[in-house]
Amino acid sequence: MKKIKMTVSGRVQGVGFRYMTKMVADQIGIAGIVRNEDDGSVYIEAVGPTDKIDAFIAAVKRSPSPSGKVEAYDIHEDANIENYISFRVTN
Repeated sequence: MKKIKMTVSGRVQGVGFRYMTKMVADQIGIAGIVRNEDDGSVYIEAVGPTDKIDAFIAAVKRSPSPSGKVEAYDIHEDANIENYISFRVTN
């Protein structure tokens, strides 16, 4: 299992980004959370097999929302992320 935390910025709030990210996570089979941050970015924690995490990261970089645009991202593996059982929008 691979556990990552990811922050994306750009046009990622107010464009359905979190809900489309959840749809992608559900389709791929990733568990975790996605939430808006006060600075305008979106924070994601994701847990799953390495190949699925890699596919999820690629989809998020392309922006799952058609009207969104990811301009920057930061990704780190973090073994301390909890073992989520589903993917949910937290705010």
